[in-house]
Amino acid sequence: MTDNSEFDSLVPPALPLDRRGFLVTALGAGFALAVQPVIAQTAIATSADGLLAGEISVPTADGAMPAYRAQPAQGGKFPVILVVQEIFGVHEHIKDLCRRLAKLGYQAIAPELYARQGDPRQYSAIPDIIGKIVANVPDSQVMNDLDACVAWAKSHAGDSARLGITGFCWGGRITWLYAAHNPGVKAGVAWYGKLTGPTGAMTPKHPLDLAGALKAPVLGLYGGLDQGIPLESVETMQAALAAGNPTSQASRIHVYDNAPHAFNADYRPSYRKEEADDGWKRMRDWFKQNGV
Repeated sequence: MTDNSEFDSLVPPALPLDRRGFLVTALGAGFALAVQPVIAQTAIATSADGLLAGEISVPTADGAMPAYRAQPAQGGKFPVILVVQEIFGVHEHIKDLCRRLAKLGYQAIAPELYARQGDPRQYSAIPDIIGKIVANVPDSQVMNDLDACVAWAKSHAGDSARLGITGFCWGGRITWLYAAHNPGVKAGVAWYGKLTGPTGAMTPKHPLDLAGALKAPVLGLYGGLDQGIPLESVETMQAALAAGNPTSQASRIHVYDNAPHAFNADYRPSYRKEEADDGWKRMRDWFKQNGV
């Protein structure tokens, strides 16, 4: 299957953002068309037993954004983890990750961050998702939408004073950016997110540009065989973190030498169980160590 880590060569110049309202008002079921057929033998399905799990509507400045929320069915003031989607949107894998986090006692929220630009689940080709949707999503919009999720959590049994964020592929990049954006974040875990690339109106800065000024420590999890994220860029990021502020210096990057991109995506051929299990443990420990 085509590696979906980096698509700079496929991304056309960003279009002016002149849409109003939301094109996606509800989450669909199943998996995105672009990742079919799903590898059923390895795809993890986490039960919602004991959880309050399902779709929610998050108010934003310009309308209601659909999102998936999972948390324990009993209790309250749960630590909050924002879960940021791959390029494929909030499909079943992302929902399942939320349920796994909820089983650990978190309130996990995965917003559909492409909701104004379109539904990536309807496209069967990755270049179409990139060119027609992802290229037109401004980082500033994403930061504001994640802020809106934090506000929603605060008034719906979430403890926003214990706030974490994790993201995968496209969401891994966003994790670094949000850790530089919101001083309320306690910790982030970025799974194989792009670290640098061309800049423009939609993406004025990349993680490498912000590495020295993080407001929360980030754990980066990367694959040594990732065809789209060169080890050179990972090493450059590590150096930038070491030269940054104390929070940046507290961040860490772990590289799995024999893992490709998307090694945690258990529904795809890229899945590597050993590395995924180890990464999940590292993420869990990282959040605990940093008060999430």
